[in-house]
Amino acid sequence: MKTTTKTFILKPADVTRKWVVIDASQAPLGRVATVIAARLIGKYQPQYTPHVDSGDNVVVINASKLVVTGKKLDQKTYYRYSGYPSGLTETTLGEQMVKDPSKAVIAAVKGMLPRNKLSADRLARLRVFANDSHAHTAQQPVVIEIGKK
Repeated sequence: MKTTTKTFILKPADVTRKWVVIDASQAPLGRVATVIAARLIGKYQPQYTPHVDSGDNVVVINASKLVVTGKKLDQKTYYRYSGYPSGLTETTLGEQMVKDPSKAVIAAVKGMLPRNKLSADRLARLRVFANDSHAHTAQQPVVIEIGKK
């Protein structure tokens, strides 16, 4: 008896990646990060396969104009630990926006990606720029609009 697979399974050789641009000043940080994570994973595609990395290359612009709601600029903290005693360093979102606003976007997106072997490759396809100019115009990226609710 011959069995045929009716479920489509994407193969890594069949993956075609698009380039998309997302403006971080259009919506709050969490809403922007969910759209970015879905694009990096490839969940919006009808041929999505969980074990194949089929996501797009994402360029984020205007990270310095990031929108947050409430008191997150003062209350949201990022932690770094050096490994030494009393080596824990706390940084608020407001301080991080002054130092490097792209790290705030990367941290939000990294928290929304699944923790598996594909997450490092997915995060490597994310490029974040502080202003509205980027170095990927040659790839002819498509602009993705994020609706405000």
